[in-house]
Amino acid sequence: MLNHHKDPSAGEVRVIGLPGIPELEEGDDLGQLLADACARVGGLEHGDVVVVAQKAVSKAEGRIVRLDEVEPSPRAVELAGEEGDPRQVEVILSESAEVVRSRPPLVIARTRHGFVCASAGVDASNAKGPGTVILLPLDPDASAAALRERLTTLTGIAHGIIVSDSFGRAWRQGTTDVALGIAGLAALRDLRGSYDATGYELLSTMIAVADEIAGAAELVLGKSTGVPAAIVRGVDAAGEGVGRDLVMPRERDLFS
Repeated sequence: MLNHHKDPSAGEVRVIGLPGIPELEEGDDLGQLLADACARVGGLEHGDVVVVAQKAVSKAEGRIVRLDEVEPSPRAVELAGEEGDPRQVEVILSESAEVVRSRPPLVIARTRHGFVCASAGVDASNAKGPGTVILLPLDPDASAAALRERLTTLTGIAHGIIVSDSFGRAWRQGTTDVALGIAGLAALRDLRGSYDATGYELLSTMIAVADEIAGAAELVLGKSTGVPAAIVRGVDAAGEGVGRDLVMPRERDLFS
């Protein structure tokens, strides 16, 4: 956790897209592909954060399901309704620890990671063709740590890694990218105990700095243009956070 009494991101922040990464297949060396992409834009600098779209990570890790291999359960048929695909809903149920809300064919679920999101993160967009869906990484923090280790070995540069995905927000239209997995940077900036300009003590303020970085990177990531990663430069976010730091503990969830 980052614990500063000033804004460490003041100044210039740059977001640099990393194009030229090919369509990924299971077993691809994503770290090498990222290193090559970074080299094409001038290389990494110490303190950079590399943000990688979850789907790129999931494809390299083989987190793909063919729907023609899925047998839907009665529960999946019920939740799919007349408009949904019960096979896809069955995959959603298999990735869910709990169905939080449903309105056929929409499902809001809590994943085994603790994320509360649409369809438990199961998505057919930018998958491996018709009839396939992409799942979230089994352990996004482990994925981020492995990518950081590989990229550090290849470049010799100390940097952070974020595995990001698009999430909706309660009572807000649209989506924004958030951090699922983190390595080599802080997840949160803790301002508790500091004071604002009027001398008011901040008692509960914590900034989701990793989510902010993921959201900034999303401005250049292309869901339809093939840019699955970006460098965010100029943010002081050094730390040893993990994505799990950003998940609200169930006992503090006011809406359970």
